[in-house]
Amino acid sequence: MIEDIINIAKEAGQLIRSRFNTNFSLEFKSNESDLVTEVDKASEKIIVDFIKKKHPAHGLITEEGGTTLSKSEYNWVIDPLDGTVNFAHGFPMFAISIGVQKNNETIAGVVHDIMQDIIYSAEIGNGSYENDRRIKVNSNTNLRHALLVTGFPYDVRENPDNALGKFAALTKSARGIRRLGSAAIDFCFVAKGVFDGFWEVHLKPWDMCAGKLIVEEAGGLVTDFDGSKINIFSKRILATNGKVHNAMIDVLMQN
Repeated sequence: MIEDIINIAKEAGQLIRSRFNTNFSLEFKSNESDLVTEVDKASEKIIVDFIKKKHPAHGLITEEGGTTLSKSEYNWVIDPLDGTVNFAHGFPMFAISIGVQKNNETIAGVVHDIMQDIIYSAEIGNGSYENDRRIKVNSNTNLRHALLVTGFPYDVRENPDNALGKFAALTKSARGIRRLGSAAIDFCFVAKGVFDGFWEVHLKPWDMCAGKLIVEEAGGLVTDFDGSKINIFSKRILATNGKVHNAMIDVLMQN
């Protein structure tokens, strides 16, 4: 199954790459920061058509097409273009994210960093990979030496869960913070040790399904801000190398 996911992610990625910095239609969803393009929809169609043909009994949770849960054990969780705002503005940082769940447990995940032409992948119990190279989280134990990454939800103006306050507090606590604009890539950069930690509120299932598994299979830890267990529908996400996790929890819970 992992080879199927990789192959269809590459096919959809070729389409997206070919449309980068071209003319395309653009629509707003919840607000002016929440965009969808015809390219998102075309990418999703490639992926969904493949699944319906090869695995017709499987269910779907997709960003643009909605949710069709199956009576079988399997559901595919798909973001056909994670980082649409980046794509729309010509910033080359966006990805395809595809996770597969069996009985509500993620068993396989792929994130395709399209412009870098990198495939991040993981199968439960088999580790995480950047293309063919096995990856691991880093071993830093000191939050003050940490490089963190975050994102802001589309409703950041309402400041849900004090997102701006937490950002300010962690800015003072860590070496630096970056914002890439693609949660799927954020997870993968934690998994390969570039970032020590990633936190965000109001992610959607398709933003995190594959990335969460990739971090965990790389030896990292993914929880709620209070350290409790999460699923793909959780609203507060903390993903780290495991070594700075408790220190980040302390900051997040105090602010």
